[in-house]
This record gives sequence, C-alpha cells and structure tokens, in this order.
Amino acid sequence: MNRHTTLAVALTLTAGLTLAGCGGDGVPRIEVADPYMPQPVTQQMAGAYLTVKNNGDTAEKLTEVTSNLAKTITIHKTVGNKMEQVESLPVPANGTLRLSHGGNHLMFMGLKSKPAKGDVFTVTLHFAAADPVRVQIPVKAADYQPKH
Repeated sequence: MNRHTTLAVALTLTAGLTLAGCGGDGVPRIEVADPYMPQPVTQQMAGAYLTVKNNGDTAEKLTEVTSNLAKTITIHKTVGNKMEQVESLPVPANGTLRLSHGGNHLMFMGLKSKPAKGDVFTVTLHFAAADPVRVQIPVKAADYQPKH
C-alpha cells in the first residue's frame, strides 16, 4: 500500500469507530461523575452521592449498588421531606441521574469500618441493561458541599 491508501484506510477505520461510540445501537453508554461520601458521623450508616450520565439513546435504570464497605447498600428516592427506599432509579436516554445531598442518594447500612476523610473505597453500580460500572468514591469532610 502506498501512503495515500494507508491514510484512507486509517481514516475509514477511525470514522467507523467514532460512529460505533455514538450510542445509535440502542445500548446505554454510562459515565459516572463527581462521586463522594461525606465522612460518616456514626459507625452505623452513611450516604453517598454521584452523577450517572447515560450517553445512549435507550433509557436505563440503576438497580443495585454493591461494595465491601457495608452489609447493605440501598437506593433512596427523596420526595419532599420524605425519603423512601426504591428498587431502582431511572437514568433517561441521553440524560442524567443526579444523586445529591437532600435528594436521591445511596444509603450504606451496617458499615464494616467507619471511613475517614481522605479514604477512597470502591462500589459497583448495576444497571438493568448496561454493564456494571466500578466507581472509586472519595470520603470528604462531613460538611463537604460540592461546587455544582
């Protein structure tokens, strides 16, 4: 192959790979941003927050969260002043699920050890259709407020 043919083949392959990542195949494309846990006040429970972005054109649901940090991790929805445990939370197609202080969040019950500011632990987010996503969650000061 000459240089021009090699370049044409490379550009064609690059274009094909770029299109494959556009989410046009109906598969949710999950990204996670801004994870954190405020340092827990007690040994019993803690909350964690993050943003799940679905870059695909198919709606998704966060169905489970697993980690070695706690005996149980539950997904909670907040409506008004009331929080309730739910089986899943929706992640809209080309949309965002925001878990935030005072809103929807993750609850860690029966902590196996009390995390301290500066610690980092791993959770795995499970979805209805998308592959699980492992997330490193840093522990922040108990009064930490994100900038967004």
